[in-house]
Amino acid sequence: MNVLLLAWKIKLPPMMEIITAEQLMEYLGDYILDAKPKEISEIQRLNYEQNMSDAMAILHKLQTGLDVNVKFTGVRVFEYTPECIVFDLLDIPLYHGWLVDPQVADIVKAVGNCSYNQLVEKIISCKQSENSELVSEGFVAEQFLNNTATQLTYHGLCELTSAVQEGELCVFFRNNHFSTMTKYKGQLYLLVTDQGFLTEEKVVWESLHNVDGDGNFCDSEFHLRPPSDPETVYRGQQDQIDQDYLMALSLQQEQQNQEINWEQIPEGISDLELAKKLQEEEDRRASQYYQEQEQAAAQVQQVQGAASPASTRQSGSNERKRKEPREKEREKEKNSCVLL
Repeated sequence: MNVLLLAWKIKLPPMMEIITAEQLMEYLGDYILDAKPKEISEIQRLNYEQNMSDAMAILHKLQTGLDVNVKFTGVRVFEYTPECIVFDLLDIPLYHGWLVDPQVADIVKAVGNCSYNQLVEKIISCKQSENSELVSEGFVAEQFLNNTATQLTYHGLCELTSAVQEGELCVFFRNNHFSTMTKYKGQLYLLVTDQGFLTEEKVVWESLHNVDGDGNFCDSEFHLRPPSDPETVYRGQQDQIDQDYLMALSLQQEQQNQEINWEQIPEGISDLELAKKLQEEEDRRASQYYQEQEQAAAQVQQVQGAASPASTRQSGSNERKRKEPREKEREKEKNSCVLL
């Protein structure tokens, strides 16, 4: 949605600051329907309608997260999954920078053309092998994953800088996050969306020039603009990490959730009836997701409370005063997201 908004393909009402996830989905659904090509052949039309149907089937996942599987041979190379159809349908380029340096022969041999999931399976298989060469290959592959845990290599960063076009708006995948990315005067920038920057109105972009994530913050004109309150930003980023952890838990639970049985949907069902079924399933998933999020949040707080040093704890009354507004904030965050 950030890419579509920045490209002026979708426009929101003036002065809108808060928008619900449901409203976002409505805007996105309307755009997908309106973007249907007008003058195309019958084969192209059928192919487009099939892609649209496949995209609609996984549209509910946009509220929690999409499962994509990178390959280490190119910045645009992913294992093809239904989730990738959404990017194709919206004509939004998807990139990553987790590449093997072709000059390191042993890693190239160990990783090969595997996707991330395939490489993990290969490592497990090699470790159990009695062939010393396979064991060694598995060790090399495992070391590669450990040494590139940030999911970005310098070779990948160079390839990204070369592949992304000047002024192009695209999506960058890294560490299970999708970030809006662009290129300005030969430098890559990521749109700043962490909640720690909510009050930093002038901070819009962060440069992507190394693998450690230590970028420079810029305003909308790409002029350097350090945060006015680094401590607030840090705390917000820590909150974001906690939320990301809860999101990861919810994604694990989602795989066990009951899916819609599309084979049982009667033929000839109207678009309105199908939309109602999808909305009901989406509401059910959202309700279950928030319940799991609350349970996981309670577990995280218990663990953090047990691990906190005594010297950093305050009186019980102060603790309650800090928690009450935080609970209100979390209640608001459930039903809305902030446009940055």
